[in-house]
Amino acid sequence: MPRTTCVPFCSAQCPDVVVAQIDPKKLKRKQSVNVSLSGCQPAPEGYSPTLQWQQQQVAQFSSVRQSVIRHRNHWKSQQLDSNVTMPKSEDEEGWKKFCLGERLCAEGAVGPATNEGPGIDYVQIGFPPLLSIVSRMNQATVTSVLEYLSNWFGERDFTPELGRWLYALLACLEKPLLPEAHSLIRQLARRCSEVRLLVDSKDDERVPALNLLICLVSR
Repeated sequence: MPRTTCVPFCSAQCPDVVVAQIDPKKLKRKQSVNVSLSGCQPAPEGYSPTLQWQQQQVAQFSSVRQSVIRHRNHWKSQQLDSNVTMPKSEDEEGWKKFCLGERLCAEGAVGPATNEGPGIDYVQIGFPPLLSIVSRMNQATVTSVLEYLSNWFGERDFTPELGRWLYALLACLEKPLLPEAHSLIRQLARRCSEVRLLVDSKDDERVPALNLLICLVSR
């Protein structure tokens, strides 16, 4: 794989969740894009992030978005490794396998991936959202892939691979958002809130990731 940078989305960016009572009125006053979260399930007690945490994540996300915009042409010009073949925009199954890996997308896939040879088999585990990859995606493709992954998420559990790609795609969305993009991110936030209700412990590593996506959509 080429030595290029991946849009940041990892557990290190998600501090431990602490109890907080969030005033929706305060959040609404500071929104730059108004996105209704009607239908979202409220966080169970102890699962909500603090207002300070949300502000920090939004500030960092804004910085990532600006960096992607400024350096898009540079990363787009970087040569991809020979094993990286991006699917066509309309190839839903192809994009699911590209982002999440054939192992995760296969029916009944269980257990950790195994590699008999040296190196990482990205075909099996999915390609990370390298800037050299996402910078090649126009807005129509970004929206389409976001829809494909949201559809996948609608029927399955949250995974780190999915989280990294959702974060990257949100960072690549350009304002003003297209109507279909508005609908997709509302759908994404609702699904995140549903999965959060099913998590048994507030210390589960999925909680801060789900909170992060809900926070970015709402703010």
